Amino acid sequence: MNERIKLLVDNIEKVIVGKREPVQKIITAMLCGGHVLIEDVPGVGKTQLVSALARSVDGKYNRIQLTPDVMPSDIVGFSMINQETHELEYKEGAAMCNFLLADEINRASPKSQSSLLEVMEEHQISIDGKTHTLPAPFMVLATQNPVETYGTYHLPEAQMDRFLMKISMGYPSFDDELSVMERAEHSDFAKHIEPVMTLDNVSELMSYVEKVTVELSVRKYILSLVTATRNSDYVKLGVSPRGSIALLKASKAYAFVQGRSYVVPDDVKSVMTDVLAHRLMLSPKGKSAFADERDALEKISLNVKSPDQIERG
Repeated sequence: MNERIKLLVDNIEKVIVGKREPVQKIITAMLCGGHVLIEDVPGVGKTQLVSALARSVDGKYNRIQLTPDVMPSDIVGFSMINQETHELEYKEGAAMCNFLLADEINRASPKSQSSLLEVMEEHQISIDGKTHTLPAPFMVLATQNPVETYGTYHLPEAQMDRFLMKISMGYPSFDDELSVMERAEHSDFAKHIEPVMTLDNVSELMSYVEKVTVELSVRKYILSLVTATRNSDYVKLGVSPRGSIALLKASKAYAFVQGRSYVVPDDVKSVMTDVLAHRLMLSPKGKSAFADERDALEKISLNVKSPDQIERG
Protein backbone atom coordinates (compact mmCIF):
# COMPACT_ATOMS: atom_id res chain seq x y z
CA MET A 1 0.00 0.00 0.00
CA ASN A 2 1.11 3.57 -0.70
CA GLU A 3 2.79 4.87 2.48
CA ARG A 4 0.82 8.12 2.65
CA ILE A 5 -2.44 6.28 2.09
CA LYS A 6 -1.50 3.74 4.77
CA LEU A 7 -0.95 6.60 7.22
CA LEU A 8 -4.42 7.93 6.38
CA VAL A 9 -6.09 4.51 6.69
CA ASP A 10 -4.36 3.81 10.01
CA ASN A 11 -5.51 7.17 11.36
CA ILE A 12 -9.15 6.53 10.40
CA GLU A 13 -8.93 3.07 11.97
CA LYS A 14 -8.37 4.71 15.35
CA VAL A 15 -12.14 5.26 15.18
CA ILE A 16 -13.42 2.69 12.65
CA VAL A 17 -12.39 -0.81 13.69
CA GLY A 18 -12.10 -3.78 11.34
CA LYS A 19 -13.37 -1.99 8.22
CA ARG A 20 -10.13 -1.55 6.31
CA GLU A 21 -11.61 -2.45 2.92
CA PRO A 22 -14.53 0.06 3.05
CA VAL A 23 -12.09 2.71 4.29
CA GLN A 24 -9.79 2.02 1.33
CA LYS A 25 -12.72 2.16 -1.08
CA ILE A 26 -13.86 5.57 0.22
CA ILE A 27 -10.31 6.92 -0.04
CA THR A 28 -10.19 5.50 -3.56
CA ALA A 29 -13.35 7.44 -4.44
CA MET A 30 -11.95 10.61 -2.88
CA LEU A 31 -8.75 10.38 -4.94
CA CYS A 32 -10.63 10.30 -8.25
CA GLY A 33 -13.17 12.97 -7.29
CA GLY A 34 -16.08 10.58 -6.89
CA HIS A 35 -19.05 10.40 -4.54
CA VAL A 36 -20.08 7.40 -2.43
CA LEU A 37 -23.46 5.98 -1.43
CA ILE A 38 -23.21 3.97 1.79
CA GLU A 39 -26.15 1.61 2.12
CA ASP A 40 -26.28 0.02 5.53
CA VAL A 41 -28.33 -0.51 8.66
CA PRO A 42 -28.11 2.18 11.38
CA GLY A 43 -25.35 2.09 13.96
CA VAL A 44 -22.43 0.57 12.04
CA GLY A 45 -20.31 3.73 12.01
CA LYS A 46 -21.18 5.45 8.72
CA THR A 47 -21.23 8.95 10.22
CA GLN A 48 -18.06 8.41 12.22
CA LEU A 49 -16.26 7.12 9.13
CA VAL A 50 -17.00 10.29 7.17
CA SER A 51 -16.12 12.50 10.13
CA ALA A 52 -12.84 10.64 10.68
CA LEU A 53 -11.90 11.02 7.00
CA ALA A 54 -12.60 14.77 7.06
CA ARG A 55 -10.62 15.28 10.28
CA SER A 56 -7.72 13.19 8.97
CA VAL A 57 -7.20 15.49 5.96
CA ASP A 58 -8.12 18.70 7.81
CA GLY A 59 -11.16 19.25 5.59
CA LYS A 60 -14.40 21.08 6.29
CA TYR A 61 -17.15 18.60 7.12
CA ASN A 62 -20.90 19.23 7.10
CA ARG A 63 -23.69 16.81 7.90
CA ILE A 64 -27.30 17.25 6.91
CA GLN A 65 -30.05 14.95 8.14
CA LEU A 66 -32.36 14.62 5.17
CA THR A 67 -36.09 14.48 5.85
CA PRO A 68 -39.12 15.24 3.66
CA ASP A 69 -39.26 18.83 4.96
CA VAL A 70 -35.63 19.66 4.09
CA MET A 71 -35.61 22.35 1.40
CA PRO A 72 -33.15 22.59 -1.51
CA SER A 73 -31.98 25.90 -0.04
CA ASP A 74 -30.85 24.01 3.09
CA ILE A 75 -28.44 22.11 0.84
CA VAL A 76 -27.26 24.66 -1.71
CA GLY A 77 -27.91 27.92 0.16
CA PHE A 78 -29.97 30.98 -0.80
CA SER A 79 -29.76 34.68 -1.56
CA MET A 80 -31.14 37.41 0.66
CA ILE A 81 -31.01 41.19 0.60
CA ASN A 82 -28.35 42.77 2.78
CA GLN A 83 -30.14 45.49 4.75
CA GLU A 84 -27.06 47.75 4.69
CA THR A 85 -25.96 47.44 1.06
CA HIS A 86 -29.42 46.59 -0.36
CA GLU A 87 -27.74 43.98 -2.55
CA LEU A 88 -28.30 40.25 -2.82
CA GLU A 89 -26.00 38.31 -0.53
CA TYR A 90 -25.36 34.56 -0.77
CA LYS A 91 -25.91 32.54 2.39
CA GLU A 92 -24.11 29.20 2.30
CA GLY A 93 -25.94 25.90 2.50
CA ALA A 94 -24.66 22.60 3.85
CA ALA A 95 -22.97 21.74 0.54
CA MET A 96 -20.35 24.49 0.90
CA CYS A 97 -17.69 22.21 2.38
CA ASN A 98 -15.16 19.54 1.43
CA PHE A 99 -17.06 16.52 2.76
CA LEU A 100 -20.86 16.56 2.78
CA LEU A 101 -22.59 13.74 4.63
CA ALA A 102 -26.13 13.50 3.28
CA ASP A 103 -27.66 11.26 5.91
CA GLU A 104 -30.62 9.11 4.80
CA ILE A 105 -30.73 10.61 1.34
CA ASN A 106 -33.75 8.51 0.40
CA ARG A 107 -35.84 10.38 2.98
CA ALA A 108 -35.39 13.69 1.18
CA SER A 109 -38.06 14.85 -1.26
CA PRO A 110 -37.33 14.42 -4.98
CA LYS A 111 -36.89 18.21 -5.23
CA SER A 112 -34.18 18.20 -2.56
CA GLN A 113 -32.55 15.11 -4.07
CA SER A 114 -32.36 16.85 -7.44
CA SER A 115 -30.67 19.88 -5.85
CA LEU A 116 -27.71 17.62 -5.19
CA LEU A 117 -27.32 16.76 -8.88
CA GLU A 118 -25.54 19.94 -9.97
CA VAL A 119 -23.51 19.96 -6.77
CA MET A 120 -22.30 16.40 -7.37
CA GLU A 121 -21.72 16.71 -11.11
CA GLU A 122 -20.48 20.28 -11.55
CA HIS A 123 -18.97 20.98 -8.10
CA GLN A 124 -20.69 24.34 -8.16
CA ILE A 125 -23.91 26.05 -7.06
CA SER A 126 -25.92 28.39 -9.30
CA ILE A 127 -28.33 30.76 -7.56
CA ASP A 128 -29.91 33.94 -8.98
CA GLY A 129 -27.63 33.94 -12.00
CA LYS A 130 -24.43 33.68 -9.96
CA THR A 131 -22.16 30.64 -9.75
CA HIS A 132 -20.50 29.69 -6.47
CA THR A 133 -17.62 27.23 -6.80
CA LEU A 134 -17.37 24.57 -4.12
CA PRO A 135 -14.11 24.02 -2.20
CA ALA A 136 -11.67 21.47 -3.62
CA PRO A 137 -11.64 18.61 -3.02
CA PHE A 138 -15.39 18.11 -2.69
CA MET A 139 -17.11 14.83 -1.96
CA VAL A 140 -20.69 13.78 -1.18
CA LEU A 141 -21.08 10.73 1.02
CA ALA A 142 -24.73 9.78 1.24
CA THR A 143 -26.29 7.09 3.41
CA GLN A 144 -29.49 5.13 3.16
CA ASN A 145 -31.09 2.34 5.16
CA PRO A 146 -31.83 -0.64 2.87
CA VAL A 147 -34.35 -2.19 5.25
CA GLU A 148 -36.75 0.57 6.26
CA THR A 149 -38.78 1.93 3.34
CA TYR A 150 -41.56 3.82 5.17
CA GLY A 151 -41.41 7.51 4.33
CA THR A 152 -38.62 7.14 1.77
CA TYR A 153 -38.28 8.24 -1.85
CA HIS A 154 -36.54 5.96 -4.32
CA LEU A 155 -33.40 7.53 -5.79
CA PRO A 156 -33.86 7.97 -9.56
CA GLU A 157 -31.45 6.12 -11.83
CA ALA A 158 -29.95 9.41 -13.01
CA GLN A 159 -28.89 10.24 -9.46
CA MET A 160 -27.70 6.73 -8.65
CA ASP A 161 -25.44 7.04 -11.69
CA ARG A 162 -23.79 10.11 -10.11
CA PHE A 163 -22.33 8.02 -7.30
CA LEU A 164 -18.95 6.57 -8.22
CA MET A 165 -19.43 3.75 -5.71
CA LYS A 166 -22.11 2.15 -3.61
CA ILE A 167 -20.66 0.29 -0.64
CA SER A 168 -21.79 -1.43 2.53
CA MET A 169 -19.83 -1.60 5.78
CA GLY A 170 -21.68 -4.49 7.38
CA TYR A 171 -21.62 -5.59 10.99
CA PRO A 172 -18.24 -5.84 12.74
CA SER A 173 -16.77 -9.17 13.78
CA PHE A 174 -17.17 -10.33 17.40
CA ASP A 175 -13.67 -9.20 18.44
CA ASP A 176 -13.92 -5.92 16.56
CA GLU A 177 -17.22 -5.11 18.24
CA LEU A 178 -15.67 -5.79 21.64
CA SER A 179 -13.06 -3.18 20.78
CA VAL A 180 -15.75 -0.76 19.60
CA MET A 181 -17.64 -1.21 22.89
CA GLU A 182 -14.50 -0.47 24.86
CA ARG A 183 -13.75 2.70 22.90
CA ALA A 184 -17.36 3.87 23.08
CA GLU A 185 -17.12 4.08 26.88
CA HIS A 186 -15.12 7.23 26.24
CA SER A 187 -17.77 9.29 24.49
CA ASP A 188 -15.40 11.82 22.89
CA PHE A 189 -12.81 9.37 21.55
CA ALA A 190 -13.72 10.10 17.93
CA LYS A 191 -13.07 13.83 18.35
CA HIS A 192 -9.37 13.43 19.10
CA ILE A 193 -8.30 12.41 15.59
CA GLU A 194 -5.49 14.67 14.41
CA PRO A 195 -4.90 15.48 10.71
CA VAL A 196 -2.20 13.40 9.04
CA MET A 197 -2.31 15.37 5.78
CA THR A 198 -3.74 18.58 4.37
CA LEU A 199 -6.23 19.27 1.58
CA ASP A 200 -3.29 20.36 -0.57
CA ASN A 201 -1.76 16.92 0.00
CA VAL A 202 -5.04 15.33 -1.13
CA SER A 203 -5.04 17.46 -4.30
CA GLU A 204 -1.44 16.42 -4.92
CA LEU A 205 -2.34 12.73 -4.56
CA MET A 206 -5.26 13.24 -6.94
CA SER A 207 -2.85 14.58 -9.56
CA TYR A 208 -0.71 11.45 -9.13
CA VAL A 209 -3.79 9.25 -9.67
CA GLU A 210 -4.44 10.94 -13.01
CA LYS A 211 -0.96 9.86 -14.14
CA VAL A 212 -1.53 6.16 -13.34
CA THR A 213 -1.24 4.26 -16.62
CA VAL A 214 -3.78 1.82 -18.03
CA GLU A 215 -2.75 -0.53 -20.82
CA LEU A 216 -5.08 -0.93 -23.82
CA SER A 217 -5.76 -4.56 -22.87
CA VAL A 218 -7.04 -3.45 -19.44
CA ARG A 219 -9.17 -0.71 -20.98
CA LYS A 220 -10.70 -3.29 -23.31
CA TYR A 221 -11.34 -5.53 -20.29
CA ILE A 222 -13.21 -2.69 -18.54
CA LEU A 223 -15.31 -2.04 -21.62
CA SER A 224 -15.99 -5.77 -22.08
CA LEU A 225 -17.34 -5.98 -18.52
CA VAL A 226 -19.64 -3.01 -19.15
CA THR A 227 -20.78 -4.35 -22.53
CA ALA A 228 -21.59 -7.73 -20.96
CA THR A 229 -24.19 -6.05 -18.73
CA ARG A 230 -25.88 -4.56 -21.80
CA ASN A 231 -26.07 -7.88 -23.62
CA SER A 232 -27.29 -10.05 -20.75
CA ASP A 233 -30.82 -11.45 -20.61
CA TYR A 234 -30.66 -11.01 -16.85
CA VAL A 235 -30.29 -7.23 -17.10
CA LYS A 236 -33.05 -4.82 -18.12
CA LEU A 237 -30.85 -1.71 -18.02
CA GLY A 238 -27.11 -2.11 -18.53
CA VAL A 239 -24.25 0.12 -17.44
CA SER A 240 -23.98 3.46 -19.27
CA PRO A 241 -20.77 4.99 -20.69
CA ARG A 242 -20.55 7.01 -17.47
CA GLY A 243 -20.13 3.66 -15.71
CA SER A 244 -17.19 2.59 -17.89
CA ILE A 245 -15.47 5.93 -17.25
CA ALA A 246 -16.15 5.56 -13.52
CA LEU A 247 -14.66 2.05 -13.48
CA LEU A 248 -11.55 3.31 -15.29
CA LYS A 249 -11.09 6.17 -12.80
CA ALA A 250 -11.72 3.97 -9.77
CA SER A 251 -9.29 1.32 -11.03
CA LYS A 252 -6.57 3.95 -11.41
CA ALA A 253 -7.19 5.32 -7.91
CA TYR A 254 -7.29 1.82 -6.39
CA ALA A 255 -4.01 0.92 -8.09
CA PHE A 256 -2.45 4.04 -6.59
CA VAL A 257 -3.82 3.17 -3.14
CA GLN A 258 -2.14 -0.22 -3.50
CA GLY A 259 1.17 1.51 -4.27
CA ARG A 260 1.35 1.04 -8.05
CA SER A 261 1.61 3.49 -10.94
CA TYR A 262 -0.22 1.18 -13.34
CA VAL A 263 -3.51 -0.74 -13.32
CA VAL A 264 -3.68 -4.54 -13.32
CA PRO A 265 -6.84 -6.62 -13.92
CA ASP A 266 -7.13 -7.38 -10.19
CA ASP A 267 -7.59 -3.65 -9.51
CA VAL A 268 -10.56 -3.64 -11.88
CA LYS A 269 -12.01 -6.74 -10.21
CA SER A 270 -11.56 -5.22 -6.73
CA VAL A 271 -13.73 -2.17 -7.45
CA MET A 272 -16.02 -3.56 -10.16
CA THR A 273 -19.07 -4.44 -8.07
CA ASP A 274 -18.84 -1.25 -5.98
CA VAL A 275 -18.72 0.90 -9.13
CA LEU A 276 -21.11 -0.93 -11.46
CA ALA A 277 -23.74 -2.88 -9.47
CA HIS A 278 -25.89 0.13 -8.51
CA ARG A 279 -26.02 1.18 -12.18
CA LEU A 280 -27.81 -2.04 -13.19
CA MET A 281 -31.51 -2.77 -13.37
CA LEU A 282 -32.28 -6.48 -13.37
CA SER A 283 -34.87 -8.01 -15.65
CA PRO A 284 -37.59 -10.28 -14.16
CA LYS A 285 -35.40 -13.23 -15.18
CA GLY A 286 -32.43 -11.69 -13.36
CA LYS A 287 -34.44 -11.02 -10.21
CA SER A 288 -35.44 -14.67 -10.00
CA ALA A 289 -31.92 -15.95 -10.77
CA PHE A 290 -29.77 -13.76 -8.52
CA ALA A 291 -29.86 -12.45 -4.97
CA ASP A 292 -29.21 -8.84 -6.04
CA GLU A 293 -27.38 -6.68 -8.59
CA ARG A 294 -23.96 -7.38 -7.05
CA ASP A 295 -24.52 -11.12 -7.31
CA ALA A 296 -25.70 -10.77 -10.92
CA LEU A 297 -22.68 -8.66 -11.87
CA GLU A 298 -20.23 -11.10 -10.31
CA LYS A 299 -21.80 -14.01 -12.24
CA ILE A 300 -21.92 -12.06 -15.52
CA SER A 301 -18.26 -11.02 -15.14
CA LEU A 302 -17.19 -14.67 -14.99
CA ASN A 303 -17.90 -14.90 -18.71
CA VAL A 304 -15.53 -12.03 -19.48
CA LYS A 305 -11.88 -13.03 -19.80
CA SER A 306 -9.31 -10.74 -18.19
CA PRO A 307 -6.04 -9.94 -20.04
CA ASP A 308 -4.03 -12.38 -17.91
CA GLN A 309 -6.55 -15.15 -18.66
CA ILE A 310 -6.26 -14.42 -22.39
CA GLU A 311 -2.46 -14.61 -22.18
CA ARG A 312 -2.66 -18.02 -20.53
CA GLY A 313 -5.00 -19.13 -23.31
